[in-house]
Amino acid sequence: MSDIRIFSVSALNAYMRRLIESDQLLQDVWIEGEVSNFRTPSSGHLYFTLKDAYAELRVVVWRDKVQRLTHQPQNGERIRAHGHVNVYAQGGTYQLHADAVQLAAVQGDLMAQFRALWAKLEAEGLFRPELKRALPRFPRRIGVVTAEGTAAFQDVCNVLRRRYPLAEIWLSPAPVQGPEAAPRLIAALQQVDALGVDVILLVRGGGSTEDLWCFNDEQLARTLRTTRAPVITGIGHEIDTTLVDGTADQRAPTPSAAAEMATPDIANLRDELARYSERMKNALMSRLQQARVELDGVKQALRLVSPRARLEGERQRLDVLSLRLEHAMRAYLQRTAERLAVQARALEHANPLSLLARGYAIVSDPTTGKPITSAAQAMPNADLNVQLASGYLQVRVRQRTLPVDSTERPTR
Repeated sequence: MSDIRIFSVSALNAYMRRLIESDQLLQDVWIEGEVSNFRTPSSGHLYFTLKDAYAELRVVVWRDKVQRLTHQPQNGERIRAHGHVNVYAQGGTYQLHADAVQLAAVQGDLMAQFRALWAKLEAEGLFRPELKRALPRFPRRIGVVTAEGTAAFQDVCNVLRRRYPLAEIWLSPAPVQGPEAAPRLIAALQQVDALGVDVILLVRGGGSTEDLWCFNDEQLARTLRTTRAPVITGIGHEIDTTLVDGTADQRAPTPSAAAEMATPDIANLRDELARYSERMKNALMSRLQQARVELDGVKQALRLVSPRARLEGERQRLDVLSLRLEHAMRAYLQRTAERLAVQARALEHANPLSLLARGYAIVSDPTTGKPITSAAQAMPNADLNVQLASGYLQVRVRQRTLPVDSTERPTR
């Protein structure tokens, strides 16, 4: 052990920096690649990434070199950058310090490939509006295809629980970045579609062009046209457009917007129910008033054409009929009001938030979002989310107690 040389992290990074700076080839080098992640912060420096089909390299142009550039790079361009390779010791990364930039191609390879694929699918008619399927108004099961544990999935869950807690959320996880993402996304879409969900959300948070590139896969875009359930995409931000946005039934600018597009707002449903109840009440009262007018007309006609005795008898009969009709209409209105009240109470009881207001809570796994319904599902020292009527708690399991006759086994 005494012969083994042990480096500290800073010592190793400093050694690699000296090694690279002593290599003359790396101190006068031209690099060709496609520009992405281009940034111009207030410092005046330029930062961007050069990439090809297999790798990428960070590039910086310091402020004193920027004014000498004959061409300022743009995202998607293919360029040649000259400079020297330097190691950023604190971060343990290396980058190119560029002092010259030349345009190597008019369009970047990725953007040219995207436009070619878009034109191909458009020519086949896969983007036609008549192919877009209508979204269900009251979905019972909502499938979500995204990476598990991401901010995008959490945003979708938060929106769905707030707007429409009656729906079930079924996650079909898949990677949303990298060379293996596209086939895994296809499999996840087909799997959740086979489960009989009413609508599918294909979502991912923001990222660079290459980060989102898997959503420009041709077979993935075609798969969206073969699912039984309609598909809503929410990829990146509003400025990002991918191939799957063209074949999706609806395109939302963000994952949260996709969740809103898929569901009604339960508060609006309550207001709508109240409006329908008022309209029904007004319609019944109007019909009752019309019946009274008709009865008054019949009374007047009988008074003109009948003898006094017959008229008196008919008047009494009409009064009885009028009274019966009024009682019947009032009874009908009462029964209708009672049915509406029962339905309103049923809807309120079906709302999980009502249970929370009575002191209950929803306990869920913070990593999967799945509810915890049994003590056997919670391991000691596990972190759990607790949703109350007002706010959330994060708790840790200190002890659990199972029923003596429980047949449940602890979940590992």
